[in-house]
Amino acid sequence: MDAYNPIWIAAQLGGFVALGFIIAAFASRQDDRLLLYLIFANVAFAVHFLLFGEAVAAGMSGLVVVRIWLARRFPRRQGIMWLVLIATVAVAVATWHSWYDIFPLLAAVFGTLAMFLLRGLPMRSLLAGAALCWLANALIIGSIGGAIAELLALGTNLITMWRIQRSKRRLQAG
Repeated sequence: MDAYNPIWIAAQLGGFVALGFIIAAFASRQDDRLLLYLIFANVAFAVHFLLFGEAVAAGMSGLVVVRIWLARRFPRRQGIMWLVLIATVAVAVATWHSWYDIFPLLAAVFGTLAMFLLRGLPMRSLLAGAALCWLANALIIGSIGGAIAELLALGTNLITMWRIQRSKRRLQAG
């Protein structure tokens, strides 16, 4: 896609909208608030990736919205987790067009496992792995807002994880 054409600009703006939600999500210490902001971020990312012509990434972002809702409504239900994983692979296979589509697929799988199987620090750790995959995808496709969003998501998430761990240590010591 040619830089600075109207669709490219709209795609980049979508990435920056998602960036705002990502910052809010990972700055939150409450898992429910984190997940709600991630829903909004992934709606923005789905539009962002569609504008870039990245079908796998858009599909994964759309599935992330559904996955987060299902994980909140049916926590730790492995049957639903497996259905989401099957849908994730099916969407990726149906829309696959390039070698780097592996990154959104891996990000979606990591996120699904994190949301259904884990809570607290372990969940955030696996979400950090997902952020690294999304970062690789953003750098490859030239998504400025996406790359910044994932770098900030990763950094904010790591800082929040450190703060949570520090609070736990203080409670145990005191």
